[in-house]
Amino acid sequence: MKTFQFDSFGSLDGLKPHQAALPKPGPGEVLVRMRAASLNVRDLMIAEQRYAVPGKAGVVALSDGAGETAECGPGVTRFKTGDRVTATYFPQWRDGRLDFQMAFDQFGCTRDGAAAEYALYHQEALVAIPEHLSFEEGATLTCAAATAWSALTTLPRAVLPGERVLTMGSGGVPLFALQFAKAMGAEVIALTSSASKALRLKALGADHVIDTRADPDWEKRVPGLTDGRGIDHIVETGGARTIEHSLRAVGADGQIASIGVMLGADLRIDPAPLGSAYATIRRIFVGSRASFEAMNRAIRLHRIRPVIDHVRPFDATVEALHAFKAQNHFGKIVLSIA
Repeated sequence: MKTFQFDSFGSLDGLKPHQAALPKPGPGEVLVRMRAASLNVRDLMIAEQRYAVPGKAGVVALSDGAGETAECGPGVTRFKTGDRVTATYFPQWRDGRLDFQMAFDQFGCTRDGAAAEYALYHQEALVAIPEHLSFEEGATLTCAAATAWSALTTLPRAVLPGERVLTMGSGGVPLFALQFAKAMGAEVIALTSSASKALRLKALGADHVIDTRADPDWEKRVPGLTDGRGIDHIVETGGARTIEHSLRAVGADGQIASIGVMLGADLRIDPAPLGSAYATIRRIFVGSRASFEAMNRAIRLHRIRPVIDHVRPFDATVEALHAFKAQNHFGKIVLSIA
């Protein structure tokens, strides 16, 4: 079978195609015929050695993929041959709190990921894809969708109907957050620096769109859009560029869900907005399998469909990551494996 694996790190030049033997499932394991995979910021960060968890040389890349079970090993009870599945982000995190052992065990980083024609998973690390989604759509859920869901549902400040949610940009996490927030009955304010993308955000359901090029201090627009209350939930994907703006935009007892991968080592926060914001900042690290399954129930109920910018062939994996790095896409970039 064909795979793409990290031979070295420091740039995308270290990601190379390989031929590998077909894995054989052992007890509790499932062999998945991969049909699609999708790209995330973390995949670039791993390749460029900017990710918090160091990648392991020789590991098959990418966390996100979807396919159908080709063979089940002894003792598998959760799935049968032919089921449509995708994997969780953290193989060991089923529910409850995330610990360090779980956090340092990740597909496409420290163990083989989805950039392969076949992938071997333990049954406990798999979830079923919602029936109305294609393999390409199902391949977008593991990282971006699960992160957005956790950002909006993590207790004690889960989104309530009528609350205001703010999203940033048009990548996978903010677009899923927009769709989930609307399904929860929230009002969504979306940020973008592109006039054409602003129209697409409105079409997707955003109630208000702020052009950050025209309004670089966009938080000043927030009181007029929220009756002076501020934002109840901010899905903070801008990191060091936006965190102080978010602190000024958040309302009383609001929550800033800071996406862990976006913070970076250069993050510095001015103590003035930090001290004046009566809000909680919570880092989000994707989510557990239980959270993933709850999200999939909501996706099924509301017939939510992931936003895909375009699909490329599996052979173009490295080129697709270069395109992803250029940040001109709206939604997800997906690879068709078969």
